[in-house]
Amino acid sequence: MLPALLGGVAGIAAATFAGLHSMVPSWQLYGRSFVGLPHGTTQLALTYDDGPNDPYTERLLHVLARHNAKATFFLIGRYVKQRPDIVRRIVEAGHPIGNHTWNHPNLIFCSPAETLRQLSETQKVIEDICGKRPTLFRPPFGGRRPGTFSTARSLGLAPIMWRVTCYDWNATSNEAIERNARRQIRGGEVILLHDGGHKAFGVDRSHTVKATENLLREYREKGFKFVDVPEMMRGSSHLPVIG
Repeated sequence: MLPALLGGVAGIAAATFAGLHSMVPSWQLYGRSFVGLPHGTTQLALTYDDGPNDPYTERLLHVLARHNAKATFFLIGRYVKQRPDIVRRIVEAGHPIGNHTWNHPNLIFCSPAETLRQLSETQKVIEDICGKRPTLFRPPFGGRRPGTFSTARSLGLAPIMWRVTCYDWNATSNEAIERNARRQIRGGEVILLHDGGHKAFGVDRSHTVKATENLLREYREKGFKFVDVPEMMRGSSHLPVIG
């Protein structure tokens, strides 16, 4: 009885451990991903998920332009198809774009075939609009399973996660977003923000826009440089995957 009980406890513990690895952004059990540079580096990388989104993606572009800062946008395929004009403006402004699947499923529950379809359809619609294929991928919710990143890499996509979570998807003020960021920023981080929402097009991201402006101003004054993800990866003297 005791061995069976211990075996059951071990099984639950293993399942819990595996489940945590499927969602924690910086953990690397299910494949290597880029989350930033060593702590203390003076670079920061702003990233925005779930766009394009009218009017907040374009408002963010204006803020970034005023501060001469680059960011990285991870786009949902069905929204790309809906508003290709916004996608073109992101690219014209010099910001890299990444693949965030077609309709934002949790890839923990997707078969390899479905994951491939989600990524391939998004690759195609972005290439049709912009003339080039994304080389970056971020899984919705950060969810992945064994093989998810291998599928992405088969399409030439580098998995990009994050180390700072701003919780802007349910924030009631820009101040709350900024507090979340300050609590985690040490330097060298990829920062997760949202210019859209996966449930519906047109979600209000005004708090994120205001928080972005304030964080750009604050951390520039502290000596930090805001770069896009590809530049951060190129500037590393380490492996381009740091957990």
